[in-house]
Amino acid sequence: MNPMELIHRYYADEPALEHILTVHSRQVAQRALQVAVSHPELQLDTTFLYEAAMLHDIGILRCDAPGIECHGTEPYIRHGVEGADILRREGLPRHARVAERHTGTGLTREMIVRQQLPLPPCDLVPETTEERVICYADKFYSKSRLEVEKTPEQVMRSLAKFGDECAALFMQWHQIFSI
Repeated sequence: MNPMELIHRYYADEPALEHILTVHSRQVAQRALQVAVSHPELQLDTTFLYEAAMLHDIGILRCDAPGIECHGTEPYIRHGVEGADILRREGLPRHARVAERHTGTGLTREMIVRQQLPLPPCDLVPETTEERVICYADKFYSKSRLEVEKTPEQVMRSLAKFGDECAALFMQWHQIFSI
């Protein structure tokens, strides 16, 4: 499976958005693979890690975020579940789980209901180590500022909007996954 071919199939008519998605996804994939190299004890599936990191944001095409060239109709918070829908239709259920579970440090059913988020009322939290590594790696890069890599402290501040438990979980991951 070639993730770039799949991305291009969906984004061929949106070259600016395809560029943003590709640059961001490569940044996330590179960090995730660096975690795998730095932590062989985790025994990560590096082929899957690369593919899923490249495809984790494929759903942004369906969302409305003009600042990053997204001109779809869905709220941006839905980009993960929209991407999961695309990936399941492509026969990639394992990759779909990464897409739907990478927002923040994951969103619990309780968080979704309490905040009345336009998401299915279920747990969308990373469960496997590969899912966690991609979610962790994603936090260091923004699609709106492609040239910037965040520090762990900046990541923690940006996660504050999801609650203190998210920042604490990120720091736990950082202790395990730091490169």
